[in-house]
Amino acid sequence: MTDRRPLASRDTGWARLLTKRVAATDITPNQISMASMGAALLAALAFYAGAHSSGLGGAVLLILAALFCQLRLICNLLDGLVAVEAGKGSPDGAFWNEAPDRVSDILILAGLGYGLGLSALGWAAAAMAVGTAYIRELGRASDGVNDFTGPMAKPHRMAVVTGAAVLGALAPVWGGSSTVWLTAALWIVMIGALVTCLRRSMALIRRISG
Repeated sequence: MTDRRPLASRDTGWARLLTKRVAATDITPNQISMASMGAALLAALAFYAGAHSSGLGGAVLLILAALFCQLRLICNLLDGLVAVEAGKGSPDGAFWNEAPDRVSDILILAGLGYGLGLSALGWAAAAMAVGTAYIRELGRASDGVNDFTGPMAKPHRMAVVTGAAVLGALAPVWGGSSTVWLTAALWIVMIGALVTCLRRSMALIRRISG
């Protein structure tokens, strides 16, 4: 089990180039982590407005929501690369590496839920998302193992909501409804994150029980 989330994108040329460019500036990893919350807030607002909008305006808002979700992930990737690969980490980096992610999950999922008029489902998905991270951190504190297993870890959650936003934006083309895709995304994230919590919990119990 690795101490860092296994990401194929970490070794891509564009990520290396972006890391080099950002590392050459005065931007700190903590500031990038803070920016990820800004991207998540914009995604939440776009989801909120786009989930109950129709026509071209609604489609544009959902595409923006998808882009801001991906921007959030790019910030999450970049803060770690600048901190570790470029050696610009700070003593409080561990806090800024985790706390903004939890805020971002809540903003995006709850924002989508409110936009659909399904606030309870949005909060349930957000709670399960935060739960996956809580159990991972509990495991790390208990026996030093960071368990990034899914099926609904952070990259998976963002893939689901991003895909649903794109499909929702395109739905009117074939006479469909964006609401169906967006609601399905929340259910998938909520149930998938619950399964992830159970899997990580069981694995942790097995490890600490010997």
